[in-house]
Amino acid sequence: MSQSFRPGSSDFLRAEGERLLAYARNARLPDWGFGWLDSDGSLIADDTVHTYITARMTHVFSLALLLGHDWAAEYVDHGIRALTGPLHDDEYGGWFTATDRAGCPLADEKAAYPHVFVVLAAASATIAGRPGARDLLARALGVIEQRFREPESSLLREKWDRGWRALDSYRGGNSNMHAIEALLAASDATGDPALAEQALEIADFFANTVARRAQWRVVEHFDENWSPMWTYNQEHPADPFRPYGATIGHGIEWSRLLVHLRTVRPDVHWLLPAARQLFSSAQHDGWNADGHEGFLYTVDWDGKPVVSERLHWVLAEAVGAAAVMYRVTGDPEYQRRYDEWWQWAEDHFVDRQAGSWHHELDVAGKPASTVKKGKADIYHAFQATLLPVAPLTASLASALRDARSTGTQSPTPQN
Repeated sequence: MSQSFRPGSSDFLRAEGERLLAYARNARLPDWGFGWLDSDGSLIADDTVHTYITARMTHVFSLALLLGHDWAAEYVDHGIRALTGPLHDDEYGGWFTATDRAGCPLADEKAAYPHVFVVLAAASATIAGRPGARDLLARALGVIEQRFREPESSLLREKWDRGWRALDSYRGGNSNMHAIEALLAASDATGDPALAEQALEIADFFANTVARRAQWRVVEHFDENWSPMWTYNQEHPADPFRPYGATIGHGIEWSRLLVHLRTVRPDVHWLLPAARQLFSSAQHDGWNADGHEGFLYTVDWDGKPVVSERLHWVLAEAVGAAAVMYRVTGDPEYQRRYDEWWQWAEDHFVDRQAGSWHHELDVAGKPASTVKKGKADIYHAFQATLLPVAPLTASLASALRDARSTGTQSPTPQN
């Protein structure tokens, strides 16, 4: 393999991004929305249209459009039609978690997690200049403000019933983490700095009030008073959205998001030290920590392995975070990890036969489906091909827009 095409190099990242986009185009459903892809790149054999999958793919295709792929415009518009059409609850407002392909809701709930991805999709599509995106963004931000955000803390509540009458007592870290990404993108799209301030308030709680007191492990499960529930889901540790213990990939993802926040608020001096601590803790707990290669899924509160399956999104977040951390610190250890982890991704996760990445491996490095089946979407893997070369700004969409307008890109860590 030539030096210019080694895993993680500019040429490699460009080619890998193109390969992932080609795979992702299979997710387009005939009438509206995007489906869950199986391991071979076909639509998975069920009737479900997930709002978060449709929103994430709309975001991805918005990034593709900003990269100069004109064909992606119709894919973005296809997603916007789904998010303003069948996936939206015209009776009570907000978005269904999922529907069948006829547009009938499959759950009597309104959850924060899909809603923040609707904000992200709408923000990225707005930055990409797609019709209807700005109105969708305003509507989605309105629902977040009216139904999910707690005014006194800016933290997001987790779940209501469909009619917004009954509020679940559970509070979750996963949706709040993704709200950081969504609010930063929305701030870029609207020019409203208050949205970035809301993101900072969420980050302050999870980093300083929670993770700092838990050896920089991210706590994700809380009661209605935001008190940690340390044993939550201990009997179901491999849950794909609410696993027991500390989720390694989220510690890494939080570290990167704090750096993006720092581009907006460089005067907040705790952001970079906290990002470094979160990255270090997740790397120590998760990388090769059980005697096998790769990142674990979860550990307990003493850092002992709980679920040892290797999930693709964890490694994708790791290479992106390593690139970002190297850029802001110049620490060669991040460069070394970036090179090592991209090579591991190429050797184990990248599926050159069927496309995309294997989404899960067992401890022996063989494809598995304990946590999730198939290859749901390319959100994490595609962003991993962009973060090393896009300008470091609050959001990827604004970074690609700025890079395209100036004809520049950030340097890739050298292999």
